[in-house]
Amino acid sequence: MSTLVERGETADGYRARRTLPLRVELIRQLKRRRTLVMGAILAALPFVLVVAFAIGGDPGSRNGQVTLMDTATASGANFAAVNLFVSAGFLLVIPVALFCGDTIASEASWSSLRYLLAAPVPRARLLWSKLVVALGLSLAAMILLPVVAIAVGTAAYGWGPLEIPTGGALPAGTATQRLLVVIAYVFVSQLVTAGLAFWLSTKTDAPLGAVGGAVGLTIVGNVLDAVTALGHWRDFLPAHWQFAWADAVQPTPEWSGMIQGTAISITYALVLFALAFRGFRRKDIVS
Repeated sequence: MSTLVERGETADGYRARRTLPLRVELIRQLKRRRTLVMGAILAALPFVLVVAFAIGGDPGSRNGQVTLMDTATASGANFAAVNLFVSAGFLLVIPVALFCGDTIASEASWSSLRYLLAAPVPRARLLWSKLVVALGLSLAAMILLPVVAIAVGTAAYGWGPLEIPTGGALPAGTATQRLLVVIAYVFVSQLVTAGLAFWLSTKTDAPLGAVGGAVGLTIVGNVLDAVTALGHWRDFLPAHWQFAWADAVQPTPEWSGMIQGTAISITYALVLFALAFRGFRRKDIVS
């Protein structure tokens, strides 16, 4: 049936755009256990850090140098910024890889992929619905963490300006706006991981392989970025710009690093998404 649809031979009343609605796919994914578990882990992180600071005492500067971590208990805004700082490098990679890497491969592993295509759902429509929902859940995960962190941090340390380690402070209203920019940039910087996971998900029937492969390649990128001998070649690594958002929480924000990081991430992501759609269009679906 899907072959007939792709050739344009459709039944009366059939509309490809009405197949696999985003609402239906979103509900399916929200009900899955891995979505609930991932949300619980992200929501629990701020509570874990509050307990850690309560047990270990307020963080203090080391060797006379004040870092963002040292200002964690200054206000709710500082606490939210610290949560993003400690999770952006790895923890936030996992939900992106999970939601984007599990989406197609899981259908194949359940032997339900061919039945979706026989519904009939056009292949491009299937991928588009899966990708939009996966990216939406990834963005929701990145919003959930700082929102919970601000609430928990404000309850524990009070609402106030965002104290900057290098000196000065941002008013609470300005700090909130800058944190929204940070969240948006973190999401864009993770599009490379999303692209990797989604592409791998169209290549394998093993969800763990797609998710693990995306996480592994992201870690390899971080390792390569630490090799200073690569010099300017590191500028082409998405990992090189993952903490460029720190320039946005300065009294005078600097946008050049974030612009370069955004350009690199979007370029890689578009190539990977295109490879996923191109490869899946020609793939022989047997599961």
